Amino acid sequence: MKQLGLSAPLFVKKPKQTRRQHFLQEMEQVVPWALWEKRIAPHYPTAGRGRRTFPLATMLRIHLLRQWFGYSDPAMEEALHDMPLLCAFVGLDAGEDTMPDETTILKFRHLLERHQLAQALFDETAALLADKGLLLRQGTIVDATLIAAPPSTQNREHKRDGEMSSTKKGNNYYFGMKAHIGVDADSGLVHTVEITTAKVADGVMTDALLHGEEDVVLGDRAYTRNDRNLAAERGEN
Repeated sequence: MKQLGLSAPLFVKKPKQTRRQHFLQEMEQVVPWALWEKRIAPHYPTAGRGRRTFPLATMLRIHLLRQWFGYSDPAMEEALHDMPLLCAFVGLDAGEDTMPDETTILKFRHLLERHQLAQALFDETAALLADKGLLLRQGTIVDATLIAAPPSTQNREHKRDGEMSSTKKGNNYYFGMKAHIGVDADSGLVHTVEITTAKVADGVMTDALLHGEEDVVLGDRAYTRNDRNLAAERGEN
C-alpha cells in the first residue's frame, strides 16, 4: 500500500450518530423550553447563599435527563462528568465549568415537587415522547431502586422520617424510600415513576408501572406473582 506523504490531505471519518444523540436533537426541537422555564422561574432562586446558582435552563435540562434515562442524583452527576454529549446538552463545558453535584440536582427536584411542577413536567414530557413516536409503547421493563434516608433520630424531632421505612435486601437492611420505574423496552426511556416507602414489595407496584398497551412486560423475579402466572397459563388477560 502506498504511504501518504505529510503534505497529503487528511480525511477524518465522521462518527456515526448514536441513538442518544438523535434523541437529544429531537428533544431540543420539541420541548417547549422557554415556556417551561417561565413556569419555574418564579420559584427558582436568583442567587445562592454564598454559592453560585446554576442557570435555570441548565438545571431544567439536567432534571429532564434524569427522567429520560432513569439516572439517580449521584449517577446524573457522574454522567455529566463522563459524557460530553450530556454536558453539552445542558449548556456546560466540562473543561471550564463547575458541574452541579448530586445535592444541587436533588434540591432542584425537590423545588419542583414542592410547587407541584415535577409530576406535571413528567406527564407533559411523556406525552411529547409518545407524540413523536419515541415511546413505542409495545413493551415495558419494570424495576425498582432503593433511595436511602438518614435512619438516625438525632434531629430536631428526635424521630425518623415517617414517610420512610425499613426493608431487607439480601442480608442487609435499608431505611428510606423506593422508586418504582416503568421503562420503554425499545428506547430505554422512563415513562412511569411511582414513589413508595422502602418496605413496599416490587410486585405490588407492577400494574401501576404499565400504560396498558404493552405486548410484553419484562422484570426480574421480584415481579412474579402466582395469580399473574396462572392467568397467563390459562390464556387470560
